[in-house]
Amino acid sequence: MSKEQKFEIIKCHGSANDFIMIDVARNPELQSVDWSAFARVACDRESGIGSDGLLLVVKRGDGIYGMDMLNPDGTHAEMCGNGIRCVARLAYERGYLDSGVLFSSDRLFRIGREEALSSGIDTFSVEIGIDLRSPSFGFAAGNEPFVAKRIEALDPDLKFTALNLGNPHIVAQVERIDMALLESLGQRVKSLKTEFPDGINVSLYECRNQREIFVATYERGAGITMSCGTAMTASATAAAMLKRTAEGERIDVKNRGGKVFCTTRIDGDKIITKLAGNATFVWWGSAKFDNGVLSYAIESNTGEEELWQEFVDGLNR
Repeated sequence: MSKEQKFEIIKCHGSANDFIMIDVARNPELQSVDWSAFARVACDRESGIGSDGLLLVVKRGDGIYGMDMLNPDGTHAEMCGNGIRCVARLAYERGYLDSGVLFSSDRLFRIGREEALSSGIDTFSVEIGIDLRSPSFGFAAGNEPFVAKRIEALDPDLKFTALNLGNPHIVAQVERIDMALLESLGQRVKSLKTEFPDGINVSLYECRNQREIFVATYERGAGITMSCGTAMTASATAAAMLKRTAEGERIDVKNRGGKVFCTTRIDGDKIITKLAGNATFVWWGSAKFDNGVLSYAIESNTGEEELWQEFVDGLNR
C-alpha cells in the first residue's frame, strides 16, 4: 500500500461495544494491509484510537459481503453480534445487502433492519443459529450437549451452559453478578488448555424476570467489555432453554453498555436466536498505517452518540 494512501475509518458501536470499521471491499488495495498488526496498534486505548475490536467489511468470490472481526490482540474472532450489526448498517447504506445475508467466518447470517430502539438510533438484527456442540468444548465428555453443568476445573459451584454461535461461549446464571469473579474466570480459562483448547467467552447473567436478563462478559482476546452481542445472545438462549424466560418471546437483554432484544426459538435440536440492537456510527475519519505506525484524523462527528447516551440514561432512571 502506498505510504501516501489514506483510507476511511468509522468509529462505531453496538450497545457500547465499540469498534473501528473499515470497508476493505470498496478498496481492493487494502487487502495487502497487515490488519492483525493494525488491530494491535489501533485498538490500544492509550496510544491508538481505542476500541474493543476491528471490523473489516469484505466480499467473497461469490459476491456475498461479510465481516472479518479482529480482537485488540490481533486474533480473529469467528463472530461478533454487536459488530455484525454495524457492518449490516454500512452494507445496507452502500447497497451490499441484496442477498439479505452477511457472512462471518464460514457461516451465513440473516440480517434485518428493525424499528429504532429510540428516535435517531439505527437498529438492525441478526439471526444466529446455535449449536450445543463444538470442538472448543473440551470439558464436555463425548461431545454431548453441556447444559447447566459444573466445570470443576474452572469453578466448583457455578453451573454453565455451553453454546456455539460461530464462536464458543459458556454462560452461568447467578443471583448477582460479581465482576471480580468474572475476571478470575476469564483469566483461569487461559491456563486450562484441555478444557478450553481454543479459549472461550465467559458470561454471568441475572434473570430479573421472565422478560429481562442482565449480562456481563469476559471476551476471549479482549477481556471484560461493556457489551458482547454473541454473549448476550448465548445468555438469552440459555435462559430460554432452562425456562427462566419465555421461549419465543422477545426479551430485554441489558448490560453495562445498554440494551438489546433477543428472541429464541427452539425446535428440537434447531435453535435460532434473533439479536436486535443499535448500530451507532460515532464519527468518520481517515487513517494511514505504515511500518507499524498509525496516524489518523477525525473528520466528522455524527451526533449519534449523544442520542445513544440519552437512551441509556433513560434506561437507568
